[in-house]
Amino acid sequence: MTLAEAATAFAALFVVIDPIGLAPIFVALTAGMSARERRAIAFRACAVGAGILIVFAVAGEALLSFLGISIPAFRIAGGILLFLTALEMLFEKRTQRREGQADTHKTDPSVFPLAMPLTAGPGAIATMILLTDGAAPLGTVQAIGVMLAVIAVVLVLFLMATPMEKLLGPTGINLVTRLLGMLLAALSVQFVLDGMADLPDW
Repeated sequence: MTLAEAATAFAALFVVIDPIGLAPIFVALTAGMSARERRAIAFRACAVGAGILIVFAVAGEALLSFLGISIPAFRIAGGILLFLTALEMLFEKRTQRREGQADTHKTDPSVFPLAMPLTAGPGAIATMILLTDGAAPLGTVQAIGVMLAVIAVVLVLFLMATPMEKLLGPTGINLVTRLLGMLLAALSVQFVLDGMADLPDW
């Protein structure tokens, strides 16, 4: 994996996982908790989310083969899924859906919904499988390393969620989320084009 490829992978995972968009949801899920409880939930959620994505990075392609799903077909489906996620980000539906999920879990939200589906959601899982498609063991390790870097950003923002929310405010968070949505839309179209190019007799 070259530096440019690593940067692209980081960008793809960053916009799919959306650490900035997750931060205010983390604040809502942990409202009224102590700083110690928030730290524990942040670390646990990130660890579980990373574990889920590692499993799919290592065994996701084998699982697809077992189910009879071709990589080009999954790449196209993944691109469509990422595009829908981008639309949700651009039109503010993603935040509403996340907040709806958050409202139903007021106890320990570290595994659900923070780890899954908010961190290791379908889009992130699809992205990890696409990034490790046909990669050598070293390439898979590098992709996992990039993913862990994104998860580290998630963890830092979780730990800084309260002051960051005050700094950006609702308008700032909406602006950043929409900019990430535009980038994700472009990346998702590229996934679809790559999948179509790999189809037999295309």
